[in-house]
Amino acid sequence: MPLRDHVPMKASNPYEISTDRSRFDVDQIHRFLSSCYWATNIPRRVVERSIEHSLCFGAFCGGQQIGFARAITDYATFAYLADVFVVTEHRGRGVAQQLIRAILDHPDLQGLRRILLATEDAHGLYARFGFQPLSHPEHFLTLHFPDVYRSADAGPAQ
Repeated sequence: MPLRDHVPMKASNPYEISTDRSRFDVDQIHRFLSSCYWATNIPRRVVERSIEHSLCFGAFCGGQQIGFARAITDYATFAYLADVFVVTEHRGRGVAQQLIRAILDHPDLQGLRRILLATEDAHGLYARFGFQPLSHPEHFLTLHFPDVYRSADAGPAQ
């Protein structure tokens, strides 16, 4: 369980970052993810399960959710950043930077040996926080099932 559920912002900043799951708009998160390049057609039940089993961060403006990110972690050595997004209307205003800063500053994610992520188009954003290409990509392997969300079995229902 997170040690805090809210990251205060400057008084002039209209955005708030929170880990309070009760505030998350799962319909909006699902709509966005199911249409983005990395999770096209993801079933809602998979989104719900992913939120349940991750440390999640929501970005809010005027009480409405406008961004999201997840840290999949063991809270001791490793985290994987996933599903980072900001809705189109709020892009270019530093919200993604606030989300990444909140994740990296979260007390439960301190002292990790490695934080990993994959991106097709946001290398510049992550580079601002020190992320670099893998120094030894030959050490990393993957099992990748790009069409899993098209199948009738996208994992067990809960």
